[in-house]
Amino acid sequence: MSFFDIDKRVLDLSERASLKIADRLAIIDSNTEYNQQKVLRAFIDNNVSEAHFGESTGYGYGDRGRETLDKVFAQSVGAESALVRHSFACGTHTLTVALFGLLRPGDLMLSVTGTPYDTICPSIGITGEQGRGSLIDFGVKYAEVPLKDEKPDLEGIKDALLKQDVKLVYIQRSRGYSLRDSLSVEEIGEIIKVTKENSNALIMVDNCYGEFVQRSEPLAVGADIIAGSLIKNPGGGLAKNGGYIAGKEELVELCSYRMTTPGLGSEVGATLGMNRNLFMGLFNAPHVTGEALKTAVFTAALFEEMGFETTPTSSQDRYDIIQALKLREPETLINFCKGLQSGSPVDSFVVPEPWDMPGYDSKVIMAAGAFILGSSIELSADAPLREPYAVWMQGGLNFHSAKIGILLAAQEVIKGVS
Repeated sequence: MSFFDIDKRVLDLSERASLKIADRLAIIDSNTEYNQQKVLRAFIDNNVSEAHFGESTGYGYGDRGRETLDKVFAQSVGAESALVRHSFACGTHTLTVALFGLLRPGDLMLSVTGTPYDTICPSIGITGEQGRGSLIDFGVKYAEVPLKDEKPDLEGIKDALLKQDVKLVYIQRSRGYSLRDSLSVEEIGEIIKVTKENSNALIMVDNCYGEFVQRSEPLAVGADIIAGSLIKNPGGGLAKNGGYIAGKEELVELCSYRMTTPGLGSEVGATLGMNRNLFMGLFNAPHVTGEALKTAVFTAALFEEMGFETTPTSSQDRYDIIQALKLREPETLINFCKGLQSGSPVDSFVVPEPWDMPGYDSKVIMAAGAFILGSSIELSADAPLREPYAVWMQGGLNFHSAKIGILLAAQEVIKGVS
């Protein structure tokens, strides 16, 4: 490590961690190869060409690139149809568009994975001020089934479905700011089976952080709609912003009317020269996701060697790119973020500090030296300063670079407890 001054104690721990995860990395490589071939097949089947990378302006009528990108993305995730747009401001915006597209006044939304991620709660109307245009403001009703032993409560879900007329079942695949395990496609399939046996509800999956981690997506096990952010897995580190909604054609069309306006839907929306990056990002997505998974597994193994509790552990199967570390003390959490930031390609000189971030109920500290601001597929970490002082880390455009950031984070942690 001649380019970085890494303590020998950290390098020894790194060596032990690397030996420990060799089999895990091989599994990731196998899944990456499968998903990369799947995406390549979609590009070839849809005759992607240079002509699809051009710019449209104004209304964006007849944008062949936009239409082809939707088809390529849909095939890649096993959907009938998709909306892939840079005009989605973030994942929360994308999910909100989908919910407003599918729900009407008087409908009941049932979250079956407990309370959703912090930033979507104001959109639903279960946190934040009333009267700002949430689903609840518009007469949509909300209920949830709490987790049982940190897992979806299948019996509780069945009971909730039988007791009330549910229009939409909402599944959050990733853990959010919790320490529950993220859901596998197979576990999502179990929830869907219970839902379909006991109701006619639509099934929507917040798929953020989970795309291309396994060989199939939730649509393959019966989900009606999935949605997520392009500055996470499916943008491959090249999408500058945006999100996607994919699933059954008639439902995607309903979402498109909320995205633009009834009667126009997906037929308008200038691409403004963004198509090339979105195509390239999707093409790179399986590989980049694999690199992020390797980074997560290595991080778990390293911090296990250091005596910390990790979730998932280095030996567990992975269902998203997020790695949580229980760092026990606020100072240790802050030191981790400082070390990680110092190993970033962008803004390595910046010192992260906790701050009051919109949408969160605690101070949050973030380490994110990224080419795309807020990009979760690039190496980053964030945590609310509240017990158990866990940090949630994700991303890594390439494992070899991300590994340095993790080693520097470990070094700062060791310095802080020495």
